[in-house]
Parts: sequence; structure tokens; C-alpha cells
Amino acid sequence: MGAPPGYRPSAWVHLLHQLPRADFQLRPVPSGFAPQEQEYQQALLLVAALAGLGLGLSLIFIAVYLIRFCCCRPPEPPGSKTPSPGGGCVTWSCIVALLAGCIGIGIGFYGNSETSDGVSQLSSALLHANHTLSAIDHLVLETVERLGEAVRTELTTLEEVLEPRTELVAAARGARRQAEVGAQQLQGLAFWQGVPLSPLQVAEDVSFVEEYRWLAYVLLLLLELLVCLFTLLGLAKQSKWLVIVMTVMSLLVLVLSWGSMGLEAATAVGLSDFCSNPDPYVLNLTQEETGLSSDILSYYFLCNQAVSNPFQQRLTLSQRALANIHSQLLGLEREAVPQFPSAQKPLLSLEETLNVTEGNFHQLVALLHCRGLHKDYGAALRGLCEDALEGLLFLLLFSLLSAGALATALCSLPRAWALFPPSDDYDDTDDDDPFNPQQESKRFVQWQSSI
Repeated sequence: MGAPPGYRPSAWVHLLHQLPRADFQLRPVPSGFAPQEQEYQQALLLVAALAGLGLGLSLIFIAVYLIRFCCCRPPEPPGSKTPSPGGGCVTWSCIVALLAGCIGIGIGFYGNSETSDGVSQLSSALLHANHTLSAIDHLVLETVERLGEAVRTELTTLEEVLEPRTELVAAARGARRQAEVGAQQLQGLAFWQGVPLSPLQVAEDVSFVEEYRWLAYVLLLLLELLVCLFTLLGLAKQSKWLVIVMTVMSLLVLVLSWGSMGLEAATAVGLSDFCSNPDPYVLNLTQEETGLSSDILSYYFLCNQAVSNPFQQRLTLSQRALANIHSQLLGLEREAVPQFPSAQKPLLSLEETLNVTEGNFHQLVALLHCRGLHKDYGAALRGLCEDALEGLLFLLLFSLLSAGALATALCSLPRAWALFPPSDDYDDTDDDDPFNPQQESKRFVQWQSSI
């Protein structure tokens, strides 16, 4: 099968496509793209479930670590203000983890933008294909209407004018038959007319889903960015309440990060299966949705020398009919006008109609060639299988960095919080309090100086 122009499966597509797959009974599943089969759906759900397993393990690890930290640490002597050993390392490990999370957020913004660009390229290709198909239908309809109007008016008038000459009337009727043959052949060129599948509707649906997907990821990225920044602020200010709130928010974002990781992994695996060999699936799906013949679909999706133009016979017959009409009109103009001057007006009108029809016919020949629609097909595949897949992989990296950073922060924040000074320290007392020991020592020093 001929690949679309400029599209070749990337190394990431080959790598993800070769990953083993299994259903819920852990039986091997072929890596061919078959979303309608239950085993393949189970394989993708199992890929997404691996993220759920990672979330469960990380939560268990965090819980065990925090329980050990809270219940198994040795009691501190009363009144002791000596910081526990390794406290600085704990704080710095939390800071480094949060900075790594900020780097992951930058990667996530880039991946979200790449994915959006790929889907936008897919939508643009669908809109361009819809424009081509609509132009074909419009040209066919306009040309057939012109030929039908010429048969009903000018040719009928011409036959009435030339009625005294039988041979001239036969030539006019021959032009009528050729116009009817040409109109009949041209009607079969509007192959997309009446098809229930609309590329415009597909493009609108894709854009609608992508708009909400993009917004959801932007909100997730901004939420994690705020969590990282406010957590760093809480550590810098040694604010216990802010650190506690950000600990709860970090747990929420951790769950969301693992959830997005599972969705991204399943989507990337399924997309790699599709992109490794997209032609069979697209051909079968389009044939089911449109009811068009496989010859027409193969011609446009494959566009190679092995597939002939299914409209070639109709185009040849239409061109031959138009050429015959043109030669017959020239003969009538040469023979009939000198004898029947009133025949000149319908002949000139017929020649004008024939010129417009020939212009439309040449446009139809160009639009019906497989190059245009096949180029749109290649652009759609490049947007989906290159930019969108690359963006998904960057989003997957973001989710992985985010999950690791937040898990580290959740383990480090309680230990860092324990190092904060108590809120009822003497530094927070009122300087005007007469019972403040610092104020009593200051007054004692001033009294000695005055003596």
C-alpha cells in the first residue's frame, strides 16, 4: 500500500507498536489496531490500569513512610530546641523535588501545545477535504443544470428554426443527445453527494473534544504550578498552615497526575497501533460509514499506479460528448446561419454554455484526481501520528515527573514541618508586655548603666 506523501511511521510509533499487549486474563493480544474488538479494548484498559497500580503503590509507600515517621521516631527531651540531624537534607530534598515538578510542568505545557497543533492539523486537513468534495458536487450540479437548460431552451429553439432543413434538424438533435449523454456521465462524478459522513462534522467534533482536552490539561498544569509555588513559599516562610494545605493539595494533584498518566499511556499505545499501518482501518471504516465502493476509496487513500482512476471512463465519455457537441455546433454555424439568420442567437448562447461547461469540466478533472484528497489524508496522518503523538509522549513525561516530585514532597513535607519553630516562641511575644523576660533584662541593664 502506498503511504501518503511525506508520512512515514516514526521511531516512537515502531517502539510503542512493538510493546506486548494482554487482556484481563493476561493472554497475548495482537498489536493490530482493532478498537471494536473486546480483547483489544481490554489490552488498552490494562495499560491504563498500570497507572492505577502505580498510584496505589505510591500511596502505600507514602502512608508507610509517614506512619513510621510519626510513630517510630524517638521522643525528644522536653525543652529541647536542637534540630534533628538531617533536617536540612529533608528540606532541600523537598525543594529539589518541587523544582523538578516545575520542570515537568514546562514539559507539560510544551506537550499540550504539540498535541493541540497535531489535532488542529487534522481538523484543517478534514476541512480542506470537505471543501474539495463540496466543490466537486457544486461543479457537477452547475454543469448538469447548464446542459439541461441548453437542451430545454436553445436546442429546442434551434430545432424549431431549422425545421425546414431535415439534415440540420438531425444535427441539432445529435447535439441534444450528446448533451444528455454528457449530463448523465457528469452526474456520476459527484460521488460524495448524499453520503452521510461529513468531513466538516468530523472536524467540528474533533475540535470540540480537543478544546476541552486542552483546557483540562491547562487547568491541571496551573493547579500543580500553584501547589509547587505555594509549597515553596510555605517552606521559605515556615508557615505550618500553608504547608498543611499544600500537603492535601499535593495528594489531590498526585491522584490526578497518575490518572492522566494512565489515559496518556493508553492513548499513545492505541495511536501507535493505528499509525503503524493506518490505511486498512481507514479504508474499512470509511466504507462502512459512507457505503462507497472500495475502488473509489482505494484510489484516493492509496493514490498509486496500482489503482486506476474509477472515473476515467465517465470522464472520457463526457469529454467526447462535449467535443461532439462543439463540432456539431461549428457545422451548424457554418451551414445554418447563412440560410437561417435567426439561428445565430441560440447558437451563440450554446457556444457560451459549452465554453463554461468545458471550463467546469477541466476543473472537475483536476479536483477528481487523487493528488488533492490524498495530500489531505497525508496531512491528517502527519498531524495525528507525529505532532499529536509526540505531544502525548511529552505529557506522559510530565505526568511521570509530576508523580515522582509530588510523592517525594509528600514524604518530605511532614519532616520539614516538624523542624519549624513553635508558634508560641518568645520571638512572637509583644515587646510592650511588662512580663516579657527580654523586657525585664533590658530594664535591668538600663538600671545598672544609670548607677
